[in-house]
Amino acid sequence: MASLLMDKSQCKFEDTWLCMRPIILKLLKQETITQAEWQDLFYCIFCASIWKDKGPYDLLDALKADIVDFIKQAQQRVLAHQEEQALLKAYIAEWRKFFTQCDYLPTPFLQLEFSLAGKVSASMQKRNQPEESIVRKLMLDSWNQSIFSEIKQRLQDAAMRLVRAERNGEAFDSQLVIGVRESYVNLCSNTTDKLQIYRENFEAAYIEATEAFYWVKAQEQLSLHGVENYMKYAEAKLREEEMRAQKYLEPNSSSVQLLTECCVRVLVATFKTAILAECPHMIQHQKTEKLRLMLKLMDRIPDGVCPMLRYLEEHIQSAGLADMMAAVDIITQDSEKYVERLLDLFRRFSSLVKEAFDDDPRFLTARDKAYKLVVDDASVFRLELPARQGSGMSSAAMNKPISNNNNGQPESKCPELLANYCDMLLRKTPLSKKLTSDEIECKLKDVLLVLKYVQNKDVFMRYYQAHLTRRLILDTSADSEKEENMVEWLREVGMPADYINKLARMFQDIKVSQDLNQTFKEQCRATIADSINIKILNAGAWARGSERVTVSLPLQLEDYIPEVEEFYKKQHSGRKLQWYHHMSNGTITFSNEVGRFDVDVTTFQMAVLFAWNQRPLEKISYENLRLATELPDPELRRTLWSLCSFPKLKRQLLLVAPTAHSPKDFANDTKFWVNQEFAIVKNGRLQKRGKINLIGRLQLSTERSEEEDNQSIVQLRILRVQEAIIKILKMRKKINNAQLQTELIDILKNMFLPSKKMIKEQIEWLIEHKYIKRHDDDLNTFIYMA
Repeated sequence: MASLLMDKSQCKFEDTWLCMRPIILKLLKQETITQAEWQDLFYCIFCASIWKDKGPYDLLDALKADIVDFIKQAQQRVLAHQEEQALLKAYIAEWRKFFTQCDYLPTPFLQLEFSLAGKVSASMQKRNQPEESIVRKLMLDSWNQSIFSEIKQRLQDAAMRLVRAERNGEAFDSQLVIGVRESYVNLCSNTTDKLQIYRENFEAAYIEATEAFYWVKAQEQLSLHGVENYMKYAEAKLREEEMRAQKYLEPNSSSVQLLTECCVRVLVATFKTAILAECPHMIQHQKTEKLRLMLKLMDRIPDGVCPMLRYLEEHIQSAGLADMMAAVDIITQDSEKYVERLLDLFRRFSSLVKEAFDDDPRFLTARDKAYKLVVDDASVFRLELPARQGSGMSSAAMNKPISNNNNGQPESKCPELLANYCDMLLRKTPLSKKLTSDEIECKLKDVLLVLKYVQNKDVFMRYYQAHLTRRLILDTSADSEKEENMVEWLREVGMPADYINKLARMFQDIKVSQDLNQTFKEQCRATIADSINIKILNAGAWARGSERVTVSLPLQLEDYIPEVEEFYKKQHSGRKLQWYHHMSNGTITFSNEVGRFDVDVTTFQMAVLFAWNQRPLEKISYENLRLATELPDPELRRTLWSLCSFPKLKRQLLLVAPTAHSPKDFANDTKFWVNQEFAIVKNGRLQKRGKINLIGRLQLSTERSEEEDNQSIVQLRILRVQEAIIKILKMRKKINNAQLQTELIDILKNMFLPSKKMIKEQIEWLIEHKYIKRHDDDLNTFIYMA
């Protein structure tokens, strides 16, 4: 102890170093030292570090020489092993002992480090940067330069061969590879990039070896076992390599992600075309497990899923249309079968998307897109909307020709058939009678589901309103509560408020009309009260078309009209009643030798039948019937045909000569007479009494006004387009053509999609009538004119 505590002015560095060197060597070799030796080492290092001359640098050089010498000895012990695993074990053992001392040996040299780099350390602390120990850095750099650089390649190659052996199913000690990796990670003394050596060597070699291994294996698997089995192989290997990477690669880095990307590139992206080529076949044959696996693989590569989405769309569209065409004979005759077919298709396609793609939003969107094309296809059912003249904002526009929504192409009849199906469920029909209330509600919800995919919802609303009018006027609704619920459901699925409000007004009108009818019966003659029901309704909500049909009413009905009008004038002064006879109906009693029958008829049918009231056995010509009833020719033909060729009757009410096959066969001299053997036949037996409904579906419009209905759909679309354009420009003040079309479609898409031709025509009309104008410098920009 006395020899160490010498006056620093009387001793040289060599003497001090000789005193401390044995202790330093013991530390390097992990040998035990006493507490006194540990304290002496601190003192000697302190003394050497504070010498003004080259003391600190001499100490550092001497320390480096001993560290390098120690490492050389370790290298010789490692290289003494020729077998790879023994070499790895020896290296890892030597490295771990050395690395442990990298934490202990720098401790006594704190004063040396302060003397050498005090100013640098202070500046690093100010910048909040980690301070690296000079001695620790010296130790790591010496190991890197003296031993690691020389055997690095052998270590790396040996580790990669062990990993390859594991991939081939051979067993080995995984700690050997992990130990090599740790030395790569811990060797780097670069404070800004601690993983530099690991990343440039071990990580790069691992990824390269993985790519080389699977490049060969993948080719073999695909050629020998086919695509379906290869997908299982690829998915299994991807999972396996991810787990292996978690074990062998540095977890706190991007290594696992890079390795995964490499495996995906080799195992999936390389064979993308071959894998995707099987997708249409798998979709067609509902191979859901294979599709689920394919999605997992394709979802790993850019744009891998896009072809699958396209194949699904193509399948749904082609399979859906093929299915509809295969059943065309059934579904064209029955709207229930048509809707059920559409719903069955939707369930099948939805099941495919759920089971194969786990309801992935991208595939749900593809399903919706393709199913919409099936629903809106016009090859099975088509609705011809006329091309007519007119616009909605001014009579001046009546000279401008317009076309329908699809540039003259027919539209799908699906909206009309959906409305017909709703009518069957909500009206008193054999279908609605055999279903429970919950079942009807469920089927109506199904209709709303299909309606979501209908492009031209305005057509559905037009026909739905017609059927609702029929049900309310004839009192044939199966459930009035369900009627009102349906209107609210239509509101919930996004139908425009003006359509829904008009339907809601119809229910209010009926309730008001019922009160008026009750008041009328209380005030009029008792004979009238028992035989007549009046419905006084708001024309704005109910009237369809402007045409009113002339008809000569039976005297029994004609007598009621003045009394009803007089009653109404007292209730509502200044209002005028308009009689819509084609929307009226009644019940007459028919008696003959067979029996007595109550027959529900329209007002037109009643007017025709009353022509025989005073002469029941005569034959009356078509010309005389036309003079007696004053009905227009189309309406008379249609009414007579319903009386002499009613499909539900085995014995018709009227007979005709010569025999006619359609209403067009009636000539002026065609004779009609009452069938005196008319009767209701049930189960092959004649009934002496009974009731028969000849109204069928109440004729709410004449032949001409049916054309007006279709024209009014087109006309309303024109008004909607004009209204939306003005609305957009009022808000924007100025907008270019592309943006205008985008916003216009966004506004109108809930009811119909306007064609580019229609948009262009209405823009021109609005410009012509000075609602908007083009920008002086840019013809594709429009400006609102207040």
